[in-house]
Amino acid sequence: MVAIVVATHGNLSESLIETAGMIFGNMENVEQVTFRPGEGIENLLEKYTAITERFDDDSVLFLVDLFGGSPYNAAGRFVARRKKMDIVTGVNLPMLVEVLGKRLGGGTIEELVQTAKQAGTEGIKSFRDVFAQLKMANSAKEDEGDELG
Repeated sequence: MVAIVVATHGNLSESLIETAGMIFGNMENVEQVTFRPGEGIENLLEKYTAITERFDDDSVLFLVDLFGGSPYNAAGRFVARRKKMDIVTGVNLPMLVEVLGKRLGGGTIEELVQTAKQAGTEGIKSFRDVFAQLKMANSAKEDEGDELG
């Protein structure tokens, strides 16, 4: 099973995993890494090493907050030396929940990366946009059958 590491600035990683736990219960091989003020990339590399040594599998997906941020940069250095690992940026709750669900179904790291990218963007919605789409769909249904013929 692909292991998941959620790595973020501050306590976001802890909160995301705690919230996902409300949905999935106990999650094996899912860990958080918190980047705290005063730490550097070397601290993150140490954390990544310690965590991944505990995993049952070499396949690890890092879900990090910001492209170019320290959690990403450290993960990039870490993953570059390992073939069965990848990183997806922009972690959010819809992304994490969908990745965990796909993982339960036996998804490969490549499938989890695709799921993360798709769910991360599709989970972002505007109320007004959704309302307008529903209104247009309902209007189109009402117009059906109005043709003379």
